[in-house]
Amino acid sequence: MKKTNRLPGGKPQGAREVAMNVLHNVETKGAYSGLELNQALQSSDLSRPDAALATELVYGTIKRMNTIDYDLKDRVKGWPGKVEPWVRSLLRMSYYQLRWLTRVPAHAAVDEAVRIAKKRGHAGIGGLVNGVLRGLLREGFEAAIPDGLPAAERISLAHSHPLWLVERWIAEYGEATTEQICAANNEHPHASARVNRLRASRDSVVAGMTDAGMEAIPSPVTQDGIIAMKAGNLVHSDWYKQGFISVQDESSMLVAAVADPKPGMQVLDCCAAPGGKTAHLAEIMRNEGKIIANDVHPHKEALIKQQTERLGLTSVETMVGDALELQERIEAESCDVVLLDAPCSGLGVIRRKPEIKWNKFADDITSLSHLQSRLLSKVQSLVKPGGVLVYSTCTIAAEENEDTISRFLAEHPEYSLDAKWPEEVLAPLRDAGKLPEGFSGMLQLLPHMFGSDGFFIARLRKQSQ
Repeated sequence: MKKTNRLPGGKPQGAREVAMNVLHNVETKGAYSGLELNQALQSSDLSRPDAALATELVYGTIKRMNTIDYDLKDRVKGWPGKVEPWVRSLLRMSYYQLRWLTRVPAHAAVDEAVRIAKKRGHAGIGGLVNGVLRGLLREGFEAAIPDGLPAAERISLAHSHPLWLVERWIAEYGEATTEQICAANNEHPHASARVNRLRASRDSVVAGMTDAGMEAIPSPVTQDGIIAMKAGNLVHSDWYKQGFISVQDESSMLVAAVADPKPGMQVLDCCAAPGGKTAHLAEIMRNEGKIIANDVHPHKEALIKQQTERLGLTSVETMVGDALELQERIEAESCDVVLLDAPCSGLGVIRRKPEIKWNKFADDITSLSHLQSRLLSKVQSLVKPGGVLVYSTCTIAAEENEDTISRFLAEHPEYSLDAKWPEEVLAPLRDAGKLPEGFSGMLQLLPHMFGSDGFFIARLRKQSQ
């Protein structure tokens, strides 16, 4: 973790100062952008429009940081390493606003940046900020990326992703698909929710939201999902509070659907927090049977319990422990379905957590793939003969996904991939042309396919005795 730098100037005032403060803490303290932003907004007195502006500035600046830094390095001496962290955050944020938020008058953005610079620093820093930003306005942004760059460098700068990651994706998916992935990662994520089929039908929830003035449509990916536009934060809605919906990405909803547990079964969710997939499994099972929801973090057990209580689910039992040691606490071959939603690099959720692309590296992928293989080898012993093992991640890295499954199958010949996914899952994929030829039972969803998170799902079946 980087050394913490104290931010001068006291409590931030206004949307831009709040955003700068969040960006500073994300960079210098390793804070998560979503958590840091939520805390900052809760402690501020910003209006809804100003809170929206602060949110856009934070996520937009992090998303575009590579492109911003490439341009600023020729305009600011010693950029970025020799510039104070809070000044870096201020200039990056102001650059983003001038280039990509054209609805805000340029003079207002510059004047506010200079005011913050003088308040937080001194007149000299104000002069630096003023000179850099007015120079950008005079000279423009279009020439920031030169022609004739190799494909990986061009994509890295145009779509602001680290070069090593772009090169990796080009090797796995080709140039065109990589550019689609990177472009999709810079789009705004849409709000999606899963309907609790035990309390409401999807049509009734969509109709209710529409009557309330929201734009809500059925998800094209999953029969339990809805997409809501202009709906605000769905966690604050009556539908959420009364247990009719859960906020969840559409790709994530497919995991429990692929597991396809039946009422009365015993199911294990090995890494369950915050409980979205656990709850979905229970809903699919009509709240009949037993689901063991385990997580390694004691404080996250409460999150799972909160989810199940809100949704009226009584079939879930929580457990706290290391998933590598579950075979010591759960009887061997006792579970009809085991779900391992494994710890991963998270490269499929960059759209929601853009700092991931800057704080993850190739070595992280390698070490995580080793952990994932160990987890699979341990929890597989809990699956009944003839039972199902589902492996999922929210990343886009063959080493953590297809390669991990290939290694597992080579070491455990009693398992095989199971392509007999429920038709409710396969049909939308097939209709959209996203089901690969020769589908074997594992699938990599990419963020540009449906505007949902990048996810990998594999369904395996243990041979009957």
